[in-house]
Amino acid sequence: MSAQPHGHAGHHDHGPAGHGHDNHHDDHGHDGAAHGTLKGYVTGFVLAVILTAIPFWLVMGEVFASPRVTAALVMAFAVVQIVVHMIYFLHMNGKSEGGWIMLALIFTLIIVVITIAGSLWVMYHLDTNMMPMAPHDMRNMP
Repeated sequence: MSAQPHGHAGHHDHGPAGHGHDNHHDDHGHDGAAHGTLKGYVTGFVLAVILTAIPFWLVMGEVFASPRVTAALVMAFAVVQIVVHMIYFLHMNGKSEGGWIMLALIFTLIIVVITIAGSLWVMYHLDTNMMPMAPHDMRNMP
């Protein structure tokens, strides 16, 4: 009996050129990070162009009478575009870097939501609690 497991007699298949590639491991230590392909980049580019053109058309064509509806749709398309960029160009997924990138993204999103929500809350209450000023009082201001 040999001390070598599974018939690996202590040598690697160096192939005809002798480059030292072991045919059993093709991941090269990338921890599940996706590799970019031309098809992936083209798909991401086409999606990004579409997700830019539609909001542009919504605004320039004045498709909706309400600016609030248009703004909400533009923001929704922006969120989708962020996801497209993260997947197709930044190659982010749950497996890359052992999940730490996704954890950092979630933490960042929580901080951003808290900051925006807190800022809006403070500005709303400042506006609500301000002393009203009559137009004739504004003329007497220095």
